[in-house]
Amino acid sequence: MTESKPAGEQFVQSLARGLAVIRAFDADNPRMTLSEVAQRTDLSRATARRFLLTLSDLGYVRTDGRMFELTPAVLALGYSYLSSLSLPQLAQPHLELLSRQVGESTSASVLDGGDIVYVCRVPAKRIMSVAITVGTRFPAYATSMGRVLLAGLPAQALRHYLDGVTMVPLTETALSSVAELAGELEQVRRQGWAVVDQELEAGLLSVAAPVRDAAGTVVAAINVSMRARYGDEGDHMDSIRSHLLAAVAAISADVAARGGR
Repeated sequence: MTESKPAGEQFVQSLARGLAVIRAFDADNPRMTLSEVAQRTDLSRATARRFLLTLSDLGYVRTDGRMFELTPAVLALGYSYLSSLSLPQLAQPHLELLSRQVGESTSASVLDGGDIVYVCRVPAKRIMSVAITVGTRFPAYATSMGRVLLAGLPAQALRHYLDGVTMVPLTETALSSVAELAGELEQVRRQGWAVVDQELEAGLLSVAAPVRDAAGTVVAAINVSMRARYGDEGDHMDSIRSHLLAAVAAISADVAARGGR
């Protein structure tokens, strides 16, 4: 889990290491031993122990003497961001209406580096092997919302992303090259929406469209996700896309009226 450290005299290495310890815990590793934490963070056992015990004293970690796990207190670290982000509050009623209209799950996400991060979700049914909640991350290149967000980047920012991305196809039908992705993003930019058919997970289809602020900048993406269907995709997808575009127009209007995100 080692990440490149920013250069500069202002960089606080101990803070970075403490955050790395928190990020080491995830859905697959909710409880770990000291050795496991040290291994996942590339820290020595002694260093990892100091950080874990400090986090325990602060209430962010609990331990039974052998196993360590996060406490709900870590949610406060992200609450300031979520509470200042008006998008979830603005989008929620629109996502609920959209979900009722199409009978499928709906979500909102923003771009964070090379990933999308879910900031709002209305699940209609369980359609993926992994549970999606607020904070769930996926590679932007493999998702409909990610492609909408990438297509909305300024040219220089998009080129920087494409130059640095390593594409790992998640299914047999997924795009596998940067050239293919670049072509797909150009099409998404022209048509104003994206469809990803069984590229994130087999059997899953998703359609997404961008949310824009008053200046026309893409600030978020909204999607409808569903089981891949066969035989009547045309009319079904046309109806879903129509409702989706109406929803993003309404959310964009609310974002513009609020004067930001």
